[in-house]
Amino acid sequence: MPSGLRFLMAARRCEIEELAHLGRTVALVGCIGGLVHALQKERGLSNIFLGSGGTRFAAERTAQVAEAQAAEQAVRAALDRLTQEPQPPGSGTRLFNRVAWVLPGLDALAQLRARIGAGAVSPAQAAAAFAKLIGGLLAVVFEAADGATDPQISRQLVAMFNFMQGKEFAGQERAFGAAAFTRARADAELRPPWLHLIESQERCFEVFADFADETLRAQWQAAHGGADTAELERLRRIGCAAPGPDLDPELGPAWFACCTRRIDAMRVLEAQLAQGLRVLCDRKIAQAHAELQQYEALADGPGPAPQTGFFDDGDTGDAPAPASSAFGRQLERSVLDMVQAQARRLQAMSDELETVRAALNERKVVERAKGLLMAHRHLSEEEAHKMLRQTAMNQNRRLVEVAESVLTMAEYLPAR
Repeated sequence: MPSGLRFLMAARRCEIEELAHLGRTVALVGCIGGLVHALQKERGLSNIFLGSGGTRFAAERTAQVAEAQAAEQAVRAALDRLTQEPQPPGSGTRLFNRVAWVLPGLDALAQLRARIGAGAVSPAQAAAAFAKLIGGLLAVVFEAADGATDPQISRQLVAMFNFMQGKEFAGQERAFGAAAFTRARADAELRPPWLHLIESQERCFEVFADFADETLRAQWQAAHGGADTAELERLRRIGCAAPGPDLDPELGPAWFACCTRRIDAMRVLEAQLAQGLRVLCDRKIAQAHAELQQYEALADGPGPAPQTGFFDDGDTGDAPAPASSAFGRQLERSVLDMVQAQARRLQAMSDELETVRAALNERKVVERAKGLLMAHRHLSEEEAHKMLRQTAMNQNRRLVEVAESVLTMAEYLPAR
C-alpha cells in the first residue's frame, strides 16, 4: 500500500473519531437546551409562587418540577454516553471541567426546591440560584462551541450558544418582571437592571443572526413582528417607567404569560438549531466514511511501482514509463493529489474556524475585563458592562477593543 494513502486513511479515521465525539457533544447540547428551558420556566413559576406568599401557581410549579427532573435525567444520560466512549486526544478537558463544576448544582436542586416550597427564600434569592445553575449549563455549551474542530458545526454551535444565552436573559427578565408585578412595586432601582436585561438579549440575538443560517435568521426576524412583541413592549413600559411606586398585581400573570409565549417560541427555534446540528454531524460522518471506503478500495488494488511522481512538474522529457509500471505511477500521483486536496481542505477549515472562534474569544475578553472592573472598582456586572459600553461609544471603538485596553492595564491596578 502507498505510504501516503495509508496515512490518508489514518487521517480519515481520526476525523471520523473527532466527528463522532462532536456528535455526542452536540447531543448533550440539545439535552442541555431542554433542561435550561424547563429550569427557566420553573424559575418564573417559583418567583410568582414566592412573591404571592404561596397562593399562586403552586400546582403549576409542582408539574414543572417534574418536567425539569425528566429533562435533567436526559442530560445525565447524555453525559454518561459522552464519557463512556473513547475521547480523541486533547479533547474535552475544559468541557469536562465545566461539567464537573455544574453537576453539584444539579445535585442541590432538590434542597432549593424544598426551601422554595417552604417559603424559606426570597424571590430574588431563588432567581439568583436558578440563574447560577443555568449559567453553569450554558458555560458547558460555550465550551462545546469553543472546542469544536469543524468550522460549519462550530458556526452553528456559536449561533446556538448565543441564542440560548439571549433566551436566558429573556427568562431572567420574565422572572424579574413577574416578581415586580406580583409584589406591586416599581422602585426606581428596578429600571437599570431591567434595561440591562433587555440590552443583553439584543446583543446575543445579534451574534446569533450573524452565525445562523438564512432560514433560521428569517424565522427569528419574522417572530419580532407579532402581537406578543407589542404586548411585551407595553408591559415593559409599565414596569420600567411607571410614574408611581405601585404596580397592578393583576398584571403579573399577564406578564408571565406573554413572556412565556415568547420564550416557548424561542424554544421551538432552539430545538430546530439542535436538530440541524445533529443532521450536520451525521452528514459529515457519513461523508468521511464514504471517503475512507474510497481510500480502502484504492489500497486493495495493485501495489505501486518503485518510481514516484512527487518531483514531477509536468513533462520532463523522460521516456515514457514502461507499461508494467504505469498503474503504479498513476496510483502514486492519485495519492499525491488526494494529499494535496486534503491539505487545502484542512487549511480552509482552519481559516474558517479561526473566524468563527473570534466571536467566542471576544466574549472571553469582555467577560475578563468586566471581572477586573468588578473586582477593582467594586462594581456590579451590569455597572461594569455599562462602563465598557459607554467608553466604547465615547471613543468610537468596538467593545472588545476597550476590554482589551482594560486588560492591558491590569498590572497597574492596585492590589485588592
